[in-house]
Amino acid sequence: MDGDQLTAGMVETAHGRLSYLDSGGAGPAVLFIHGNSSCKEIFGRQLESEIGRRYRCIAFDLPGHGQSSDAPDPQKTYSIHGFADAAIAFAEALGVERAVLIGWSLGGHAALEMMARWPGTVAAWITGTPPAGAADMGDAFLPSDHMALTFAESFTPEQAELYAQETVGEGVPVEPWMVAGCQRADGRFRPLMLKSVAAGLDLDGREIATTSPLPLAVVSGADEPFVNNVFLESVNYRNLWDGKVHVLEGLAHNPFWQAPERINPLLSRFLAEVT
Repeated sequence: MDGDQLTAGMVETAHGRLSYLDSGGAGPAVLFIHGNSSCKEIFGRQLESEIGRRYRCIAFDLPGHGQSSDAPDPQKTYSIHGFADAAIAFAEALGVERAVLIGWSLGGHAALEMMARWPGTVAAWITGTPPAGAADMGDAFLPSDHMALTFAESFTPEQAELYAQETVGEGVPVEPWMVAGCQRADGRFRPLMLKSVAAGLDLDGREIATTSPLPLAVVSGADEPFVNNVFLESVNYRNLWDGKVHVLEGLAHNPFWQAPERINPLLSRFLAEVT
């Protein structure tokens, strides 16, 4: 990533100091929310594209990730609903009153919560994220050794590299900053997040998807190793963009990084239609 067209900044919130990149485009705001143990740079191939020039694309590091600080109160922040709270606080700190939400993996779960709770939500796009509640988790995800790491409090260097590779896709070159992001993440968030899910403290993603009037794009790789695409297509969405779940052949958990030449035209059309 060269990042020449991007502005970097920091904002103070009740969930910590949050680091962000802003493409500075003249159009409506688009807020990108990354996944577990990742960072804002994972969306670089969107922010530095024509999308970033056309829209004000903003990607930020969740608390405990990237260049953001660890959460000052882990119990308050380290959950799906807590990360959604942090994203709302981030938008408010930047003065962003309305935005399209683009969530990947964990970020998609936070985006679904925001659909239900943040009045500024225009529409949402989720990838690598099944819209599920606690009762659906067994059906929503595929059995995988990766899932154990998803909730592990600490990573060895080898596990960090493995996790980074699995999240971007088999055979996709892993950048050093991806591994560094996995190693940097405040591992306390992973078991706390699992505890919150198990206790039913987060909103039910399936209920949101089936009741929200806002447009929701659901995009997945056909080779998705963690999310059950059959489950994605079983949900009775209220306002599913294009009237279908987009399952992209040959792509895995993160099409944003793996294949921007395929994901960006689809994302451009979505943004044009919902804004």
